[in-house]
Amino acid sequence: MVRLREYALLMRLHRPIGTLLLLWPVLWALWIAAAGRPSWHVFAVFVIGTVLMRSAGCVINDYADRHFDAHVERTRDRPLAAGRVSAREALILFFVLALAAFALVLTLDRFTILLSFVGAALAISYPFMKRYTHLPQFYLGAAFGWGVPMAFAAQTGHLPVEAWLLFLATLCWAVAYDTAYAMVDRDDDLKIGVKSTAILFGHADRAMIALFHALTLGLLAWTGARVGLGLFYDSGLVVAAGLAGWQQWLLRGRERDECFRAFLNNNRFGAVVFAGLALDYLLRTPT
Repeated sequence: MVRLREYALLMRLHRPIGTLLLLWPVLWALWIAAAGRPSWHVFAVFVIGTVLMRSAGCVINDYADRHFDAHVERTRDRPLAAGRVSAREALILFFVLALAAFALVLTLDRFTILLSFVGAALAISYPFMKRYTHLPQFYLGAAFGWGVPMAFAAQTGHLPVEAWLLFLATLCWAVAYDTAYAMVDRDDDLKIGVKSTAILFGHADRAMIALFHALTLGLLAWTGARVGLGLFYDSGLVVAAGLAGWQQWLLRGRERDECFRAFLNNNRFGAVVFAGLALDYLLRTPT
């Protein structure tokens, strides 16, 4: 039981925020692709697969960062950094989780299976990007957003323009919230040489977060207009814009705890967008 607890901590099962941030865009995509009536099989595969792949991503991220995390205040007690789980155990756990997720994908069509290899490559390589570029948040956005074209492929068998608009919206959203997340660790990252958009943007960090939230909302509005979504969806976007404004208030002093609160608030951002989307389809008058 002690080992299982450490594995659960390594998978971040006690912190579901990452799973939720990964899940909301997938749900946006499934609902739009299926006009509000997604296949229950596809829905189950993507929800379970999201949990598995987020867990696998956390494991491979901690494996990549095992020599850095011990020097960062927020991460020094993680199982790998603290030596409670070995690197070999972490790799075995990662492969078990990734294979379980791939087994689920194998129940879908060939096109979606092929797309899953791109998603896997993004997930595996993302943790190493912070060594070489100040733009790992963009790479994270691509990794988190790849579930969107996969969802469209699984539901419809093709990738319309809306799939790529939602993908770009997800990428921009990830840059916004992960920059706030990186602001929490900025001082430690500067000391140990880890790169991030929080470091790259410097004092323009809040303005850039606002810009990427605005881009996210603009792309979501464009997507909604293309598929004929109406008042409820637009209302959800207005509430999401208000939440983005609240995050700017939290970030005003660039304090660690408040930056982390701003990051966590993005769960509500994703949820209200989905709520407006789901209500729009649910209450739509049949034509």
